[in-house]
Amino acid sequence: MTSHDFRPSADRSDRALLAYVQQELSAPAEAIAGYAEILLDEAERNGHGEFRDDLEKIHAASRSLIDVIASLVGRSREATRGPGEDSEDYRRHLRHDLRTPINAIKGYGEMLREDAAGIDDAQALVSDLNRLLEEASRLLERIDGLVSFSLPETEAATDAEVGSGPVSAMVAHRFVASVQPISENEADSVAVRPSRILVVDDNASNRELLKRRLERQGHSVALAENGSCSLEMLREAPFDLILLDLLMPDISGFDVLSILKADPALRDIPVIVISALNEIDSIVRCIEAGADDYLAKPFDPVLLRARIGSSLEKKHLRDREREALEALRIEKERSEQLLLNILPAPIIARLKSGETVIADHVSDVTILFADFVGFTELSSRLSAPELVGVLGRVFSAFDGLALKFGVEKIKTIGDAYMVACGLFGDRDDHAHAVADMALAMAETLDILNDTWPTPLEIRMGINSGDVVAGVIGAHKFIYDIWGDAVNIASRLESNSLPGRIQVSASTYEHLCRDFVLAPRDGLEIKGKGAMEAFFLTGRR
Repeated sequence: MTSHDFRPSADRSDRALLAYVQQELSAPAEAIAGYAEILLDEAERNGHGEFRDDLEKIHAASRSLIDVIASLVGRSREATRGPGEDSEDYRRHLRHDLRTPINAIKGYGEMLREDAAGIDDAQALVSDLNRLLEEASRLLERIDGLVSFSLPETEAATDAEVGSGPVSAMVAHRFVASVQPISENEADSVAVRPSRILVVDDNASNRELLKRRLERQGHSVALAENGSCSLEMLREAPFDLILLDLLMPDISGFDVLSILKADPALRDIPVIVISALNEIDSIVRCIEAGADDYLAKPFDPVLLRARIGSSLEKKHLRDREREALEALRIEKERSEQLLLNILPAPIIARLKSGETVIADHVSDVTILFADFVGFTELSSRLSAPELVGVLGRVFSAFDGLALKFGVEKIKTIGDAYMVACGLFGDRDDHAHAVADMALAMAETLDILNDTWPTPLEIRMGINSGDVVAGVIGAHKFIYDIWGDAVNIASRLESNSLPGRIQVSASTYEHLCRDFVLAPRDGLEIKGKGAMEAFFLTGRR
């Protein structure tokens, strides 16, 4: 194709060039028609009925212009010039056909602008008339270059030539060079990632044709002859994509689509609607209802393959995203659980909120220390796995009791175990919770002692009072508590007797009405001297 002889053909360059020409001509023509409709509406609302006749003529000319553009591009595609009509005559006719409605638009528009310029409440109309006339002038400037369609490929296009023949040719040439053509057998090539597809169509021929095409691409295909059947199949087996006919006798494709998107288990399956009903309302409503795409019958197999490939790729990407999010969720839960094994939940929440220094003075807390009697001698007789196994079983059982009674495990130190209650929130029964746990610990150890040859004995100490609590460390941080109340609880444990739970006078005041406590005489504690203490033996 040269500048001297325009010959419409099926060549991709010709098709791209025609599409570009249609775009460049249609855009300003549609803008002119749009402004004409706005002007008619403004004149009606503002009571300027005297302008209506001329505005209707402008609007009619704009619609005529749009029809001429559609006709000339279609004529170019179909090569319907009359016998003996050479290319130059053809272009002259096109220029004439395009200029006639534009001249009418400009003529009526300029007269209207003059008439409206002196009217105070018609300035908005004048402004829109100016825009309409600007579009008409812009279109006139483009006509000569666009109707020429193309010049030899060796001619260079410059920015000043936008809208001219060289630029039209260059735009089409660049597009064709950047988009590779589709081979004849590509529509039936093996799918990169085979998927499971459900075809829903009440026409058996359509179902079988789609099945054959999709299977040749490597997909697994199931067929449903109506909407009800498709919903049953979707609830029984997973699918990666649904090809859905719109017009079906029992349940319409639109209703099937609405049901799918309302079902949390099915809503993420992509749906391509394939229908002979190719009107804009149906397309818009299906897309709004959740369809991923809409393809009109009869469909082009290459286009169908591209749409299916795109929908499946998005589906697989969403699946991978969900899998990644689920993995992150599981990992987050695992990390949260690990963190909960190290720090109390309220402390974790404060760290997450941005607190960097956590230190609190907490009044009236109950602390328990527990230690095994003769564990050092026992450890010398056990192998490392046996020793760790014994401690692991005992401390795991104690951890379970801490959760049961709502007591906070503070730490283990060798074979010593430390808990506290009353650190977080108002809890009047903190001493009761610790006492119940101490009794349960003794009972649990008795049960465990029946499972190994060397029984263990434990002594415990409990005290209530004020403490300082906080997080220390930056790398391997720990939540800990300090204060005289903690030291006394530790001393009560070390001065207790095997198998006994020794409590202080302050803890006794909390427990005396509900627990059985026996006084202990003659207790001397290093650094404290004589101290009143009691043995906890059970609940009343």
